[in-house]
Amino acid sequence: MADARQHRDRFDSKAHEVARFGAQRGLLKSAVHATVTLRVVDEQRAAALEGKPFILVANHSSHLDAPVILSALPWRIAKTLAIGAAADYFFDVWWRRGLTALFFNAFPVQRSGRRKQVVSAKSLLERGIPVLLFPEGTRSKTGRMADFRPGSAALATNLGVPILPVAIIGAHDAHPRGTSWPKPGRLPVTVVFGDAIAPNEGENARDLTTRVRAEVVRLLAAHGGPDPRELQA
Repeated sequence: MADARQHRDRFDSKAHEVARFGAQRGLLKSAVHATVTLRVVDEQRAAALEGKPFILVANHSSHLDAPVILSALPWRIAKTLAIGAAADYFFDVWWRRGLTALFFNAFPVQRSGRRKQVVSAKSLLERGIPVLLFPEGTRSKTGRMADFRPGSAALATNLGVPILPVAIIGAHDAHPRGTSWPKPGRLPVTVVFGDAIAPNEGENARDLTTRVRAEVVRLLAAHGGPDPRELQA
């Protein structure tokens, strides 16, 4: 891995870290707790990866997903976590691009794959910066989980970094796709952290993807999520 000190920018500079602390801990976390009733399970599994590059992956069914994950993470992990966000939505206009970068330390993901990315998950991981990716590629319309794309697992196998699986329960009910704001009443949302999964020697991205998705399914089922037989979108 390259020395992150060679690349001080908004992803890891101290000045931007201070700004993110105010945005995430002062504003975003307060908004999350005012909007939903957040329950966090086994966040120490994320804390154990402090100072290491890793890929956090989670099921994706709501615009609440990234905010509740950031609110659930210990600050020492959240402060440098970079979140992959759809370039065609979150980086299309200047004000949304600025807010997304400030609150989520986000980098653009080209969903079409047609444009070259200046900053990528690979380049950030090589600098020692952990990233959050949603391997379904987009939010579920029904709350049921789709297949995982192999990109996250390919990064893990190529770079030798672990994947931290996370299950989010209740976010779709609280703020389903197609709605402009979460439902009133502080509906329950649970964030469950699993054990980090390291690529096995010689394991291909497809097999690692299968293992990671199966663990997210297990975490969902073990903590009050939907029946695993109903998780295919």
